[in-house]
Parts: sequence; structure tokens; C-alpha cells
Amino acid sequence: MDIIRSFFDAIGDFTWGWSLIPFLVVLGGFFTLASRFVQLRFFGRMFGVLTKSAPGEGEHISSREALLVSVGGRVGGGNIAGVAVAITLGGPGAVFWMWAIALVGMATSLFECSLAQLFKRTEADGSYRGGPAQYIIHGLGANFRWLAILYAICLIAAFAFGFNAFQGNTVAGALKESFGLSRLYSGIAFAVLTGLVVFGGIHRIAKVADVVVPVMAFGYIGLALVVIIMNLPSLPGVIVSIFSNAFGITSVVSGGVGAAIAQGLRRGLFSNEAGLGSAPNVAAIAYVKHPVSQGVVQALSVFIDTMVICSCTAFMILLSDVYQPGADIDGVVLTQQALSSHFGSWASYFLAFAVLLFAFSSIIYNYYLGETALAVFTEGVMGQTILRIAVIALVFIGASAEGATSVFFFSDPLMGVLALVNLMAVLMLFPIGLKMVRDFTAQVQAGVDEPVLNPADYPDLDLDKSAWPDISGTPPSPEAPGMAAVPAQ
Repeated sequence: MDIIRSFFDAIGDFTWGWSLIPFLVVLGGFFTLASRFVQLRFFGRMFGVLTKSAPGEGEHISSREALLVSVGGRVGGGNIAGVAVAITLGGPGAVFWMWAIALVGMATSLFECSLAQLFKRTEADGSYRGGPAQYIIHGLGANFRWLAILYAICLIAAFAFGFNAFQGNTVAGALKESFGLSRLYSGIAFAVLTGLVVFGGIHRIAKVADVVVPVMAFGYIGLALVVIIMNLPSLPGVIVSIFSNAFGITSVVSGGVGAAIAQGLRRGLFSNEAGLGSAPNVAAIAYVKHPVSQGVVQALSVFIDTMVICSCTAFMILLSDVYQPGADIDGVVLTQQALSSHFGSWASYFLAFAVLLFAFSSIIYNYYLGETALAVFTEGVMGQTILRIAVIALVFIGASAEGATSVFFFSDPLMGVLALVNLMAVLMLFPIGLKMVRDFTAQVQAGVDEPVLNPADYPDLDLDKSAWPDISGTPPSPEAPGMAAVPAQ
């Protein structure tokens, strides 16, 4: 076991230690510059999807539903505990660097999610499926199928198995701390709740996210706004400390500006998942007329996660009187103490409820990532059923046994591997992504309200034309999905 752990530790040191974060930062900056700051140019368009309903008769997943599933997955423990750790170890300046990486990460997310849309495939029931595995196979070619398989294995192991056990453990710990509820009972309840959703498939997952995520997000944002209003005179000082610490003008932790940059970048990337190859799996399920339409929407998911939710946690902590730079304290505990200092002991109950919603939305998101990855190996119902049972069991085990999650030490290293695989694929397919962005931009500038993809503009690509029916004016129909593809040249 020690040999295995050392092996995965080495992988973690290689990915998260020195290669992955610079790669993400450089590529995010490159995508931003090459696209002429596409995430800022189309920032206003991102919010229009929030008021749009599902297309057709409800047989497809709407752009908004896909967005909310993605937000529910991105927003999790990293927004509550991870931000607290970043501020404790990196000082207030870490918040600025979280914002910075989110802004460039919005461009990375836009490109990876647009590619996932372009290469998505139509399922037998008329729904769509796609993601990095699909754009590796159909975009880079069959010779790279081994890379897609490596990606899929890492995705299932890290997200569907490891992170779901961690989420169950987090919820059970919060409920025990706040309400004294036995881990066994909370584990049973959480496992049953998870089963009811995942056995309903992506449509039920989307419907649940459409309800849970707005409640979760607006409740947390509302609490943060109350904290800011209560401490309005102290707000300018906090903002000054964020910027002064970010650039080394002042320093409150050992390591100074280096610690602020390292903690801010790492926690920001870990939280918003831009470039890690997870969100594209969800982006591909939406019915849209142009891939970049959903890419723009998914960029909003990064903004909501980091610029909004993470900022809420940061301000609640920095405006409290419990924050001690460099202190050795658990992230969730620091956030809990900060809330209690503002509102009293009842705030710990609110935080437990927030953790419950955050974790639940992450679990159903992580499950769907595993289901999409599983499609690389098998299309059968049996495989999905086994995966669903395994996820439910791991949620229960993670919740009921406090130390059970220690066996999932491979999760973070494998997430680093799948991120590197995804980034290499996105970089190789970047000319196609940039072509889509330019096509989308040209249509918008020509006054087209909803740009439409023309598959004929990509004759050399292995596209599923049945996933893009709008060019012929035929509405999408699950009764006749078809699987015709533009042949690869």
C-alpha cells in the first residue's frame, strides 16, 4: 500500500506540484488573447440563458439546465473550505489571484465546452452526450482513442468514486457537528436521496439541479450580502488588504506575494474546474443551435463559482474578527466560526444546510461525469446500473465511516492527469475552436440573435449531423435521432 500511495503522490507532485497550474495559466492567457477576450466581449450574452425555458416539448436538456448542473458541480466544498484555506495560508491577496485565474479560466472553459458541443453525439432516446473523450476520439481521430480511455478511467476514479465519497463524508461531518446526527443515519438518508436522483437519469438530474442550485446559490449570496451590509465601514479596508497583499505591498503570512499567488491560483482552479475536463461533459448535453452559445454559457459557470460564491466566503471571513493569517485550522471550521461571529451560533446550522446542498449537487454532477466516461467502454444499461449502485454505496461508506475517505488518496492525482490530457486535446483542437468563435462572432455582428452552426463548414470533421438539425430547419426529434456523421477525410 505504501508503494501505491508513493506512486500516486509522485503523480500528484508532477501534476499539481509544478506542471498543471502553469499550463492552465499560460493556456488560459493564450486562449484569452487569441480570441480577443471572448469571455468579456460576450459577457452580457451569458445572462440571457437564465430566463430561457427548455426547447421543444421538454425532450432535450435546455442550456439553462445544463448550466445549473454545471454550477451545482463546480460549487462545493472548495467554495466553503477551500477559500478559507487559501486565505489562511496565502493571506487576503489569495482572493485577488482567485479572481484573476477565474477571468482567464472563463476563456478556457468556453473553448473546451464549445468543442464538447461540436463533437457531441445523439443517443438512442434523442438526448446528447459528449465531452473530452468524444472530442478526442472524433476530433483527434481513432489513433488517440487510448488517450480518451485514459481520460475516462481517471474521470470515473476521481469524480464518480473518490470525490463522491469525500462529499458524503463532508455532509455527515457537518450534520454531526451541528445537529449531533449519527453518521450512520445521515449516510443512509444521503445514499437514498442520491439513488432517487441518479436512477432517474440526466433529465431528473437536470430538473433537481434547476431547483436546488438557485436555492443554494441565492441563499448563500444573500447571507454574504447581509454580512457586507452589516460591516460596510470595514469593507474598504478589506478590499485594500486584498490588493496590497496580492502584489506584496503588505504581507501577513510567510511567503508573501508568492504564497498569495500559489494559494489563490491553486484553490481557484480546484474550485472552478476551468480546463480540468469535467464541465464539458455536462455542457454537451444541452440543445443549442451553435456550440459557442453553450461555451459562452459555461463561462458564466466559472464566473458564478469563483467571482461570486468564492468571493462570498472570502468577504464573510475577512470581515469577521476570527480570521488569523497562518493559523492551523480546518477550512470549514474557519468559515463556520466567521459566520457565528456575524450572526451567532445559529449560523452553524445554516452552514450545515449549505454544505448539504453543495455536496448533493456535486454528487449528482460527479455521477453524471462517471456515466459519460463509462460510455467510452460500454453502451449497455448493465454498466450504468453497476455505476449507479457503486456511487450510492460509496456515498454511504464515505458518510458513515469517518476515516473511509483516506483510501481515495488517488483522486487528486488522477484529476491532475485528466486535466493534462484534456488541456493537450483542447490545445490541439484550438484552431477548430477559434474558427467556431469567429463564426459565432460574425453572425452576432451581422445581427443574428441566435447563431446557427452549419456542419458543412467543417467537412473534414467527424460530426454527428443529427445533433445539428437547425441548418435544415427541422426541429430536433428524439423519435428519429439518426447517427449520420460527416465522414473524416
